[in-house]
Amino acid sequence: MNKGIEKSTGEWLYFLGADDKFFDSYVLDSLSKFFLIDSLDLIFGRVLYEFDGDYPFIYSKKKKVKEPSWNLTIWLRNPVHHQGTFFRRGLFESLNYDSRFDILADYHLNLKLYKEKVSVIIYDGFIAKCLSSGVSKKGFWKMYKEEAILKTELSRKILFVLFYGLSFLKYILAWNIRGKK
Repeated sequence: MNKGIEKSTGEWLYFLGADDKFFDSYVLDSLSKFFLIDSLDLIFGRVLYEFDGDYPFIYSKKKKVKEPSWNLTIWLRNPVHHQGTFFRRGLFESLNYDSRFDILADYHLNLKLYKEKVSVIIYDGFIAKCLSSGVSKKGFWKMYKEEAILKTELSRKILFVLFYGLSFLKYILAWNIRGKK
């Protein structure tokens, strides 16, 4: 993503994966009024998961909408998905995606932006559709380890044990639930 940012020229940036797509053909028109607000840094909207047969353990067929939020719960889970986020390009003059995090670089960036208290708006609509079988939904230990590391680095070192413990519990729970499906 950092290479794409370096090559970009627009005022707003959006990151769409290979299997992702806009929710409908009106998304950009619906958001156009927000793009004109000079003080705004981030625009969030809903993401709809499309189940592709390998749906993840944390979602069910009844809960396929990812609702964004921008509050302290960001320290518990990532409530903002890159498929549902537009970034003002100027944010990347001082920040970027940390390439140490193969799976959760977007979560790491979100936490940094949250700590910086950037200006956000939550759009009351859908921005994107994405498949439910992405690598961040697989439940691999590597993801949980990344989560513990990035949370520790961006908060207090004393919370290391707490974050690793929570990550380990999430990992065990994920594989236990996944094994029962």
